[in-house]
Amino acid sequence: MVIILGLFMVLPILMALWVSLLNWDGQSNPFSTDAQFVGLDNYRDLLTRDGLDRTLFATSLRNNLYYVLLTVPLQTGVALTLALIVNQKLLRGRGALRTAFFFPSVTSSIAVSTVFLFLFQGSGAVNTALSWIGVKGPNWFNDPRGVLSLLLGGLGIVDPDDPSGALAGHSFLGLSWLEWLSGPSVAMCTIILLAVWTTSGTFMLIFLAALQDIPRELEESAAIEGVSRFQMLRYVILPALRPVLFLVLTLGLIATWQVFDQVYVMGQGAPGNTTLTPAFLSYASAFDNADFGQGMAIAFILLALILTMTVLQRFLLRERTTRPRRTR
Repeated sequence: MVIILGLFMVLPILMALWVSLLNWDGQSNPFSTDAQFVGLDNYRDLLTRDGLDRTLFATSLRNNLYYVLLTVPLQTGVALTLALIVNQKLLRGRGALRTAFFFPSVTSSIAVSTVFLFLFQGSGAVNTALSWIGVKGPNWFNDPRGVLSLLLGGLGIVDPDDPSGALAGHSFLGLSWLEWLSGPSVAMCTIILLAVWTTSGTFMLIFLAALQDIPRELEESAAIEGVSRFQMLRYVILPALRPVLFLVLTLGLIATWQVFDQVYVMGQGAPGNTTLTPAFLSYASAFDNADFGQGMAIAFILLALILTMTVLQRFLLRERTTRPRRTR
């Protein structure tokens, strides 16, 4: 097992780390003189040097950050709600409902993404349904406008077309504060909806297994005490689900930072790079632009970001125990 893991996991990771320090087009031996060693230049181009590379990387980070902030809470909340529903003893057709809720998770993401492309076309089924209630739907996958900037513009707080002040005068990683705070684009919101729909079923099963392991004595004792359903959820169920909640949030966090296939099928960064993600940018840099060094640098920055976010999440969700005071 150690040999297999070393050959197919550790060794490729070390080779990719070496490639991230090279200017390599993938057509020669990366350990030969044909590959130019550039040190940390690939990382500097992405993080510190002004240019298109840093702008694209910052744009992909912004897009993915909003994707994570919306997808992880939504899919966790939906999964927990579905698990609570199908865990009811008196619910009829529980098996059928579990199958229906879980079915999108076992369907090919490429196939589901293709179906969503047809559903959310300008004249697709979603806009047709919206027209029945008098709402004109947008051209979902061709709309690069940020939903937060649209909301602030509609309230008259910010003019997205002519920003002024600190939002336009200050920047980070080559993007102005207005671009960072514009929110996910309409196209990205569609991908978020797809992700929530396809992943909630898997997490529902994890929550369901944990719910069935909660001792009945706890729930019966709480019921005898006359607690409400909300109090039962808050003081009995959620504390018992803390380890599983951490697992679900961690898996969701890792998966959302690595989103690739939906982006590849549903736009490849279009419109206007508003659906671009670091994982897809790494692929495009390496295989489309033949710049494997930069592609690997993006991958390792993404790895460091995922590890940092996971450690931070573990710290925030840790068990907090109060130490007893010493008596003199």
